Amino acid sequence: MKSATAWRYGKRVEAIPVPKPIDHVAEGASDAPALILRDRTLTYADLEDAVARMAGWLAARALPEGARVATWLPKTLEACVMPLAAPRAGLVHVPINPLLKRVQVAHILRDSGASLLLTQPARAATLESGDVLPGVPVAIEAGMGGAISRSQADTDTLAAILYTSGSTGQPKGVMLSHTNLWLGAKSVAQYLELTTQDRVLGVLPLSFDYGQNQLFSTWAAGGAVAPIDYLTARDVVKAVERVGATTLAGVPPLWTQLLEADWPAETAARLRRLTNSGGALTVRMVRDLRARFPQADLYPMYGLTEAFRSTYLPPALVDARPDSIGRAIPFAEILVVRADGLRAAAGEPGELVHAGPLVAQGYWQDAERTAKRFRPAPAFSALGGTAVWSGDTVVADAQGLLRFVGRDDEMIKSAGNRISPTEIEDAVTAGDEAREAVATGVPDTRLGQAIVVTLAGDAASEPGLRSRLQRILPNFMQPARYRWVDALPRNANGKIDRAAINAAVLEQMTS
Repeated sequence: MKSATAWRYGKRVEAIPVPKPIDHVAEGASDAPALILRDRTLTYADLEDAVARMAGWLAARALPEGARVATWLPKTLEACVMPLAAPRAGLVHVPINPLLKRVQVAHILRDSGASLLLTQPARAATLESGDVLPGVPVAIEAGMGGAISRSQADTDTLAAILYTSGSTGQPKGVMLSHTNLWLGAKSVAQYLELTTQDRVLGVLPLSFDYGQNQLFSTWAAGGAVAPIDYLTARDVVKAVERVGATTLAGVPPLWTQLLEADWPAETAARLRRLTNSGGALTVRMVRDLRARFPQADLYPMYGLTEAFRSTYLPPALVDARPDSIGRAIPFAEILVVRADGLRAAAGEPGELVHAGPLVAQGYWQDAERTAKRFRPAPAFSALGGTAVWSGDTVVADAQGLLRFVGRDDEMIKSAGNRISPTEIEDAVTAGDEAREAVATGVPDTRLGQAIVVTLAGDAASEPGLRSRLQRILPNFMQPARYRWVDALPRNANGKIDRAAINAAVLEQMTS
């Protein structure tokens, strides 16, 4: 792979290690703890055996090479092992957020062309005819077959498809190679300075790149990860104490809940490392986290599913630069590009462009959207090749630290989730309650953004609409408020005037 890496990125960069297949990520001592579940703890030898035998179970199903295997599960052993087992068997893993409901799940299954779904009986029972492609089995228990050896796949081979919301409709699948996942794990383990002594509490969904990487980066460092599904902040507090967690990753809404929880001083002192992504931390939140967890280093981060993660702010700089998203993570080249394609000067706004081996392979079966987001790196890039053009505007200071300015799409970020306004609008107008609808994200101290829907129709229909949406949309997509109007405003071209609607929503909030 040395020559392939050099060829792919235009020039050899010694700081980038030779990629390995993703199922080689587990590098701890064979008798050291690797995976802490509620009912048992797996050592690295146990983890290797579980991966090998689940890969054997998959191989026995005789699926064609590159077939997609979907999981719709909470954080069970199968959900934790499948991201390694599927690539070892020459297959592609498609994790589905367990919070999603059958409408979104059906879209992902059909769009990915999944050849197998592994889920649980209660979830399987919600699926309807046509949700799964004809002839595709729905397994409610993963077997353990004969162990198969580690993968020898080319590391540019597709290993996973992670579905992320887009601003113009249904979730889109981001294609990730062995290289993307393996180097992402090594990068995070490096800049977080994870060690064999660390125990990482995994509270984030494994369908998110942020959550899944907690498995990979911990194992790359030889530490132990304890994935949990939680209902309340108190569940997280108890889990930190139970597993002796040293590291906790979260998004701003979770930090809000955790700061309101009762933390025994000795439990809070166990945490040595807090990481944040999925939205910016406020100055007040930074101060409160410092006070509650005085032993913990704080790592603000900025990421894109299309390139895993782009920047982090070293803990030593957080107090002095709380508005910064930091600098490039290892193996990433981060560029600030003006509209004319030239490098932006210090203090000059430009688009954040991410180049290097963490860049994904594009969107699954969507050449049009791939061509818009994945484009050649600018001429002044050191690594060259294909880059992700984020659409986000940033400014770099004289020291190279970046500050986030704004986003050019209309995504709503609520409770750490990227939510498509179009997906909500389509769900609202699929019934008879409203003729048209526009979804807007408004500032909310607990959620980051709350969802407000402006819709044309009869307000007397709202109870029925709420009831219908509760059946078809996950909780994090439920609108917090509805604004009923006779007709939606339109611009000179006859299109719905989203800017006017958003302004009216914000004005109503502040009046």
